[in-house]
Amino acid sequence: MLVTTPVRLVVVTDTPGALLGPAEIRDLAGRLGVRPTKTLGQNFVVDGGTVRKIVRSAGVVAGERVVEIGPGLGSLTLGLLDAGASVVAVEIDPVLARALPGTVATHLPQVAATDRLTVVTADALDLTELPGDAPTALVANLPYNVSVPVLLTFLERFPSLERVLVMVQAEVADRLAAPPGSRTYGVPSAKVAWYASARRTSTVSRSVFWPVPNVDSALVRLERREPPVTTVSRQEVFAVVDAAFAQRRKMLRSALASLAGSADRAERAVRTAGVDPQARGERLAIEAFARVAEALATGAPTDLGPGTVGT
Repeated sequence: MLVTTPVRLVVVTDTPGALLGPAEIRDLAGRLGVRPTKTLGQNFVVDGGTVRKIVRSAGVVAGERVVEIGPGLGSLTLGLLDAGASVVAVEIDPVLARALPGTVATHLPQVAATDRLTVVTADALDLTELPGDAPTALVANLPYNVSVPVLLTFLERFPSLERVLVMVQAEVADRLAAPPGSRTYGVPSAKVAWYASARRTSTVSRSVFWPVPNVDSALVRLERREPPVTTVSRQEVFAVVDAAFAQRRKMLRSALASLAGSADRAERAVRTAGVDPQARGERLAIEAFARVAEALATGAPTDLGPGTVGT
């Protein structure tokens, strides 16, 4: 279910700071009856300096339309609005979604007469459109449990996104930004590379979260670029990526056998693409995967299978 709430903010009370502090966050959560859950991957940022660092790293400018996924209690939302952005906040928890406008009004009375905040109550993975002007940036502290699917889904469905700055689990950040041939290069690395260049910018201390997670976090910045020039679809290319990493220690000749119909057909396609059939998927850039997909499409039928946008 999707509920869109364009918000004209109303000031509730005065407060000296635009951003939420640790005590305010715990107090707000207590008043709302909110207990952070692992199910929703909720770890709230309680450090204003970290919020400012995220906004600064994202390059947010006044007047820009930004989409935020999982605003939670509003720490990052306040930072984005304070920078002058127009924010569409996508929150799956209806309690948090209803509370967000009041929190913003309380801490940013200067935006009380604006329509710079729109709250969408929905699962981000279900969204196919967003209200208002198309966003040019995605800035978010993504829930750990769905960070990669959400990121890939938004890159696919919202081509207006020119750049992304997300905070994710450090291990996920390494995979997203990994180049071909590296130990952490895999399905997320290759699929993200279809849409954008990615780099890990900095590590984030566990101490800035409540509750404190058991893993480290990091910021990843993505810059949109054109996908590889190819005669096949993204789904066909992603099917090759999925097959190549399904058993990542297998050589491509064997890894793509099921997709191609046989190991011999797979080998012919890989050779046609100019790739060593004894190589493994971890050596291939997204452009090489696209060439293999083209060769498979012209030389043998392929079964794309489900989940070509997934992790």
